Amino acid sequence: MEYEDRTIRFPANLLTKARSLKQESESLNDLVVVALESFSRQRKVLAAHQRIVARSADVKAKNCIQPASTDTIPNLREGK
Repeated sequence: MEYEDRTIRFPANLLTKARSLKQESESLNDLVVVALESFSRQRKVLAAHQRIVARSADVKAKNCIQPASTDTIPNLREGK
């Protein structure tokens, strides 16, 4: 992985919390990289979920909600 140097300012309490969460063998930089990768994946998943929900709503609006067939099937079997 290629790295690029940046200066980032964190709120003091967040930096203290991050330092307490990292493992001894892990650098603060490693912790931030892992956290950003995880956050990026979560954002992508959330965006995909929102697209699915929106598409589902569009399909329901266009096709109307079909009635449940749980009552119809037994009636058809009984010849009603």
